[in-house]
Amino acid sequence: KLLLFIQRLFLSVCLFDEEPVCLHTKVLSCWFCRNCKVDVAFLMEGSWSIGKRRFAIQKSFLGNVVKAMGVGPQGAAVGLVQFGNKPTTEFNLKSQWTSKEATAAIQEIKQQGGYSNVGKGLQHVYKTFFLDKSGNRGRAPNVAVVLLDGWPSDAVKEPARLAREAGINIFMVTVEEADQDEKKLVSEADFVNQAVCRTSGFFSLSVPSWNEVHKFVRPLVERVCNAEKLLCSKTCLNSADISFVVDGSSSVGFNNFRTVLQFVANISRAFDISDTATRIGMVQYTYEQRVEFPFNKYNSKEDVLNAIQHVSYWNGGTATGAAINYAVQNLFSATKPNKRKILIVITDGRSYDDVRGPSAEAHKGGVIGYAVGISWAVHEELMAIASKPEKDHVFFANEFGGVNTVVSQIVTNICKEFNEQPRN
Repeated sequence: KLLLFIQRLFLSVCLFDEEPVCLHTKVLSCWFCRNCKVDVAFLMEGSWSIGKRRFAIQKSFLGNVVKAMGVGPQGAAVGLVQFGNKPTTEFNLKSQWTSKEATAAIQEIKQQGGYSNVGKGLQHVYKTFFLDKSGNRGRAPNVAVVLLDGWPSDAVKEPARLAREAGINIFMVTVEEADQDEKKLVSEADFVNQAVCRTSGFFSLSVPSWNEVHKFVRPLVERVCNAEKLLCSKTCLNSADISFVVDGSSSVGFNNFRTVLQFVANISRAFDISDTATRIGMVQYTYEQRVEFPFNKYNSKEDVLNAIQHVSYWNGGTATGAAINYAVQNLFSATKPNKRKILIVITDGRSYDDVRGPSAEAHKGGVIGYAVGISWAVHEELMAIASKPEKDHVFFANEFGGVNTVVSQIVTNICKEFNEQPRN
């Protein structure tokens, strides 16, 4: 009983102290420490259906969530959008720099009225909210928390998809959700799973009534602040290990090799490069192979681009199959969990060894293969190197000068493939 009393006392101090102190012991843990480094848009229900009393309860709930997150320059940044007939940004990410200021701003909000247009609210968020000029901090995950009384008045599927593809982690908190008879009146009966980042249950909370919503402060904050599980913040541009396997054979020549390096740099430039985002590695090959730089050597785009430009031309034969094996063993063996493994092979001629076996093994190991052929490259070999469907993973240029024309299509295809992954 004494322990329970202490825990409750500590919880009340944490919730209502302007500057909560985090304790790390085996008995107590302050679950909202100031390591909650996220940028959050709260989408607040402002329709007439919620009523004045429940609207006031909603504001109190949001105030407690904000206090628990520890808002500030070193912690969370929060903003709020009210949705009714049309969405309105009540305050953005750079407006409030402390929990006290944000909580006070929430209490001043007046109910908008109208319908529960969640879809319009999500559209407003992905188009206008997470912009640099609105206070988006860039490296902090973007989160949208939707509080909904019952069910939406409009469609959420498409605006939610666009928001997720922009890297926004959508959470749905539904209060007094529709019963079986009422669900027949909802245009998208499965609107929660159609909206959230993943359909695993982590991104959705079902609250029985507004009288019980205070019990969900802690579960919501724990999830929003869990950066490891904010999977929607992983986009096609910041979630891969990309290995370039570059032909350095004598048929390429010094000047053309410099053109290939520029091609590698142009693709790399499109990605967000850091130790926690996309990482770039490079192998050059002739009959032999060498790692020009591994994934963990350079942690900034500037350093990667500089390293690419300083790769020296090797000169020799063409053993593409051995180079693919080498890249898998020497680069992808050190890939990080949840990273997409992308292999981009650039060659200008026929390989002296077999490429089918090494390519098949790479694909079996989860490596996504892209083949870029130039001049005398063999179509059948490019098809074997590439993942399926080959039409999205094989590219060809008649001469070295034309290779940079396919840069944008390769990046587009990498993103298309990422966005087509199942959400569950």
